[in-house]
Amino acid sequence: MIHIKIPATTANMGAGFDCFGMAFDLFNEICVEESDKFEIITDNASIPTSRDNLVCRAMEHFFAEVGKAMPVVRISQVDRIPLTRGLGSSAACVVGGLVAANALAGESVDTDEILRMACDMEGHPDNVAPALLGGLIVAAAEPKKVSYVKITPPDGVSFVALIPEFAVATKKSRGVLPSHYSREDVIFNISRASLFIASMMSGKWENLPTAVDDRIHQPYRKGLVPGMEDVFRKARDCGAFGVYLSGAGPTVMAIVPATQEDEFLKAMDGEWRARILRPNFNGAEVLER
Repeated sequence: MIHIKIPATTANMGAGFDCFGMAFDLFNEICVEESDKFEIITDNASIPTSRDNLVCRAMEHFFAEVGKAMPVVRISQVDRIPLTRGLGSSAACVVGGLVAANALAGESVDTDEILRMACDMEGHPDNVAPALLGGLIVAAAEPKKVSYVKITPPDGVSFVALIPEFAVATKKSRGVLPSHYSREDVIFNISRASLFIASMMSGKWENLPTAVDDRIHQPYRKGLVPGMEDVFRKARDCGAFGVYLSGAGPTVMAIVPATQEDEFLKAMDGEWRARILRPNFNGAEVLER
């Protein structure tokens, strides 16, 4: 039996649209074993138990890529990452399925190739890269590979996820984005994205209020996230260095001083469900094979 855990992720992190992502210590787990009949076991009624299941689709994609027949399998899933909340639930399924398939195939491809397959499935590397590799990842997708750098930020900040009860489908959230941007908006985002990574590497947290600002996706998505601007404002008033929409939303992520995380949680009580997420630096792990 192949037993894998895959971390939750946050993507974009403000101005790094489709390029930045970070992994956290909230995990989905999957177990895959060869069987005499196809079966998917889950206690979540929202998870498909047919071949439309995303873990299964990722496994099929892997075996098609390597030119091998996929064995008949039994897949068991434990999904702790909230669905359609901007915390990388789909990326975890894709990465988990690919890593499981690779284990079944005798580790026939390397990590970079798994990342390339995951990016092909998801369309961008921002969630799948940290889900696979852990840490804070800056990635650029190319036609046949994904170039990336893994960063370990210095201590000093905590990440607090502010998770609402409602969901926003990624497809709908991407659908509100324009097809073209002005030169001014592109320059605005390039400067902020560069400042964000430099600040995260150097610990210059005072730059984060500016560094997480964005004109590419957040202004267009706020209409899909009722109360987003109010949550942003309160989080800043309560001491957050930076506040941004996590992935396609609707979760809002606050970067707060590590010494003030308890006070921040108390101050934000009632403003959606607040949860501290610790960085994960290992990425997807095979616990048993």
